[in-house]
Amino acid sequence: MFLTFSAFCQNSIENDLFEKNIKIKTQNWLNKPHFQKASFFFLEKNWDSTLVYSMKQLSESKKKLELNNYCHFFRGFSFKQKKLFLESQKELDSVTEDFDFYNRVVMLLGETTLELKDFEKALSYFKQLENVVNLDFFGIKKSTVEHNLGICYIHIKDFEKAEYYLLQSAKKQEEDKDTLLLVGSYGDIANLYYEQYKDDLAIPYFIKAYELAKNTKDYKLKFHTANNMAVVEENRKDFLKALQYRKELEKWKDSLNDQNKIWEVAQLEKQFAVKEKQKEVSFLQVENKVKIAERNGLFYSAIVLLLLLGTTIYFYKEKIKTNKIILAQKEALNELNATKDKLFSIVSHDLRSSVNMMKVSNAKLLENLATKNLEELDVLLHQNNQIANSTYNLLDNLLHWALLQTKQSYFEITSQRLYFLVEQVAYNYLPLMHDKKLQFENTVNKKEIIFVDQESLKLLLRNFLDNAIKFSNENGFIKVFSESVDDSYCRLIIEDNGLGMSEITRQSLLKETTLLAKKENEKIIGSGLGLQLCKSIIKKNNGKLDIQSELGKGTKIIVSLPKKHLHG
Repeated sequence: MFLTFSAFCQNSIENDLFEKNIKIKTQNWLNKPHFQKASFFFLEKNWDSTLVYSMKQLSESKKKLELNNYCHFFRGFSFKQKKLFLESQKELDSVTEDFDFYNRVVMLLGETTLELKDFEKALSYFKQLENVVNLDFFGIKKSTVEHNLGICYIHIKDFEKAEYYLLQSAKKQEEDKDTLLLVGSYGDIANLYYEQYKDDLAIPYFIKAYELAKNTKDYKLKFHTANNMAVVEENRKDFLKALQYRKELEKWKDSLNDQNKIWEVAQLEKQFAVKEKQKEVSFLQVENKVKIAERNGLFYSAIVLLLLLGTTIYFYKEKIKTNKIILAQKEALNELNATKDKLFSIVSHDLRSSVNMMKVSNAKLLENLATKNLEELDVLLHQNNQIANSTYNLLDNLLHWALLQTKQSYFEITSQRLYFLVEQVAYNYLPLMHDKKLQFENTVNKKEIIFVDQESLKLLLRNFLDNAIKFSNENGFIKVFSESVDDSYCRLIIEDNGLGMSEITRQSLLKETTLLAKKENEKIIGSGLGLQLCKSIIKKNNGKLDIQSELGKGTKIIVSLPKKHLHG
């Protein structure tokens, strides 16, 4: 029957203070050309250009929150002006609450939600602004907020609150003498009363709206208010007056159509002028590109030649460097092959010797078994046991050495209590120590914690204890103890008072990649592989090895182990 209830859009209201504040705030980013263009076109109300340049700025400044807030605000505002309300909401929802003009964002969200007919949600947005002071800073009029609250309450059928807010809004607009907004307010108040069949209250407001619209140059307002009056008179059965209003609204309709045609012609002229200007600009751009191409031809040619020369020199140097690396790798490989050949030679010799000793011992064992010489049998059995143990240790070390070399061994550095590891490994060697009548002491600090791979440390301890037992005299001693030198390392010491070694042998044992066959005592099987394996394990555990020894007075094996987890 009448006009639909009209939400007031703040965008259509000129507000010098708001625009001035936008200009001031956007001066902070003079070094951002895309943003400066976006803000310029925003103030010029060129919404398409605003959308283009704000998008370009967003693609450049993904982490600059304040700058992005302005870009999303410009885009939300522009989309709303183009009546793309869903796109407007998406952009406005991206603006954070610490944005300088966030209350204007709330107003825009309320208006777009109202346009999408989600009245409850729109009401929640406008309620946020009801008690905000200094709304002028954000380009918002108090009367507009109250009017839109009234519209929301009409749609949710709360007519009492709708009446309150619409009358409050109209009162402020009367004080401000805001004629255009008053026409809409009076029309909405009239429609509110008409909705409730309160014709006596509605008709005066329709008349007020009509009278005010007559004094404006807005043909659209004139048309709608005249239409409302025609419907009012038809409902009152005064068809003569209704006919007069119908004739009047036809006049305004024609004027409105003429105005639209004029606007369309102006738009076409504007588009034609823009196209002509664009052609001129394109021609100048092409001409400029040709000049630039000619000017830069020699420059680019020189750059290409320099690049080719530089590339040639680079690859030549890389070739020399690569050859040096290959040569060094070849030398290292030759050294490793020599070490491997020496190792296999020593290991095969020792394996052959141990098997031969076992063969000879077994032959004697059979002879004494026939004669039932129990004493000799006991000696031979103990001898066979020692040979078997030594051979097993040799093979075990060879296996672990191979696993280390091929990087197949499992290795995990964790915190360990040193005392309990020593105690666990030493327990398996107590029978051998008892046979040689050796005294054993483990005085490692029970609170000492180190960071090592548990299994590799056990292998290390087995080798050093096995060597200590081998090279100890009967009735000797073996001591294992610890010393805490500083906060970084703990020193584990395995000491015996056995055969010891010369200074030359000690220094040789500490050299890298040295595999020594035992020379001082031919009765004991040993290739030096065990010590080589221990050195590799100590290095992998970020530790250090030292040996203190004197021929005939015993040996101290000193292993420094880290107290902290060392990476790399």
